[in-house]
Amino acid sequence: MKILLKSCFAAAVLMASSSTISAAPQSGKPQKVEISKTASGYTFKRNGLPYFVKGAGGTSQTEKLKAAGGNSFRTWGTDNGAAHLDRAEQLGLTVTMGLDVARERHGFNYDDPAAVKKQLEKLRKEVQKYKDHPALLAWGIGNELNLDYKNPKVWDAVNDIAKMIHEEDPNHPATTMLAGINQKEIDHIKAKCPALDFLSVQVYGGLAKVPQQLQTTGWNGPYLVTEWGPTGHWECPKTSWGAPVEETSTEKAEVYKTRYEASILKDKNCLGSYVFLWGQKQERTPTWYGLFTEAGETSEVFDVMQYEWSGKWPQNRAPNISSLKIDGKSARSSIHLNPQEKYLIALSASDPDNDKLTVRWELLPEATDLGQGGDRESRPVAIPDMVTSTSLTNAMLTVPTKLGAYRLFVYVSDGHNHVATANIPFFVE
Repeated sequence: MKILLKSCFAAAVLMASSSTISAAPQSGKPQKVEISKTASGYTFKRNGLPYFVKGAGGTSQTEKLKAAGGNSFRTWGTDNGAAHLDRAEQLGLTVTMGLDVARERHGFNYDDPAAVKKQLEKLRKEVQKYKDHPALLAWGIGNELNLDYKNPKVWDAVNDIAKMIHEEDPNHPATTMLAGINQKEIDHIKAKCPALDFLSVQVYGGLAKVPQQLQTTGWNGPYLVTEWGPTGHWECPKTSWGAPVEETSTEKAEVYKTRYEASILKDKNCLGSYVFLWGQKQERTPTWYGLFTEAGETSEVFDVMQYEWSGKWPQNRAPNISSLKIDGKSARSSIHLNPQEKYLIALSASDPDNDKLTVRWELLPEATDLGQGGDRESRPVAIPDMVTSTSLTNAMLTVPTKLGAYRLFVYVSDGHNHVATANIPFFVE
């Protein structure tokens, strides 16, 4: 990146950081949070002072979130809500608390007034329980309720929940989280949900286009980006058998940085964001969306977020991967291999601090337990003893006997709990 751009963005992040520190809560009292119109856009006001959200989705590793310069995290429901809010207050963080609203794609019927009313009253009790906590920032009504839905009455229910929140809690605004941005949903929100205080959108590969997309659909009000991250598995290149091609951790770091700076930091209507996921999960692969591995290691993506939030890179940086190939072919080559044969794996990796690197390999069948919208998925069972390392840069793969789709993973560690990750899909035939 150009040095001037780096300096400008660092300055912007540091200004946001200083305003957050000055808005620290007074323990034990609900903190008034409002959305204020500025000369150029919108901002949260917390305790009367500007508050730009530098947040992450997830409730784990909150100490590392704080240390990296983050100031908030979001939940998808109120499970263990008191503990999460208390921990946030101890660390000087805030919480956008999710309210788990039933989804049509999971069988809920928004034509059933009794069920809708029962849900509203259940959520009322949750709002009453947590509304006065000093770490609470805002309420998130449901998550991606527009994903694979048909009944627009869901937006009537969302508006009723927002009205209920304002009746019970005069101190915190309410939003709902949309999967993507399209004209139909924006029109529904504008027509049916006047009680919402701001919009929340969840976008991955198209993050840099969000400001323009919102303007095109006629949304000129405040918004929060409540999920964003790498290029999603639904929008990336695919192999000839349909396997999505995941970016390496190095490629992810670059797109996180450029997309964040092009949209979230640039658009004055944006109230901030929650990067996804501050933790680890299986979603298509074990490495696709988490900023941590299962072992708790962090990659270059974590380094980028620390830089964007604090203006400073970590003292010790994560390693990087510039190339991973099987039989001379990269992940986008739709690699077909013969069963039981051996193939050369070639890896190119380095470390900015010249730390000694170690490599571990893992071979998994391609995931078949696939969900939608972040639904739970089962991790494939690893196939042991199929990869033999000959050096840091080379290994031999013994192809499984069983025909079908597989994925080879590499984890390059620097001995300081940092890692670079990559994987390469192949098909045995």
